[in-house]
Amino acid sequence: MFKRYFISPFLSTASIYAVGMSHLQRAIEESIATLRSLSALEEPLNRAAQLVLRSLTSGHKLLICGNGGSASDATHLATEFLCRFREDRRPYPAISLTTNGEFMTAVCNDYHADEIFARQVWGLAEKGDVLIAITTSGKSKNILRALEEARRKGVESIALLGRDGGFTQGVATIDLLVPGTVTARIQEAQKVLFHALCEMIEEKLPKA
Repeated sequence: MFKRYFISPFLSTASIYAVGMSHLQRAIEESIATLRSLSALEEPLNRAAQLVLRSLTSGHKLLICGNGGSASDATHLATEFLCRFREDRRPYPAISLTTNGEFMTAVCNDYHADEIFARQVWGLAEKGDVLIAITTSGKSKNILRALEEARRKGVESIALLGRDGGFTQGVATIDLLVPGTVTARIQEAQKVLFHALCEMIEEKLPKA
């Protein structure tokens, strides 16, 4: 029979092993503990949903970026808006800034890797748009630069952060900070957050 454990999202991996869990049990319990911590984000998540809803229903767009593994989450999230999430509805404009390899390698060569998203925000973002930026550590300089560029242009932003938020905390209009120390669990929780965000927004979006 599967045994239930109660694990803090801040418990070290060594401590969890000491409890005597299998790898699967440890992953499940860490994930449950991290997901439970998301209940503290109800208020900022509601504000984030209102921000995105206001942008999309006034004819503006989403720009979404992520560093490392979060780059695929950026494309995933953009797809939920441009295609659909659950309901059959019209598409809404959402652009992943992580998909243009030619552009990003040119920026790395001609400028700096830290500028791969900021330069796209500079060229594509308009007032009324929303930038959504994802980093599990809060210490991704390319994400920081994108948020700084959005602020410079007067574009509101949402940052999905992890751990203690790093040097990125406080730069975005709204921070959604997932506590914890395990990168994989933070990434899983961020997916739950942006899926919840999609649900909250889609139920209020015009279908046609």
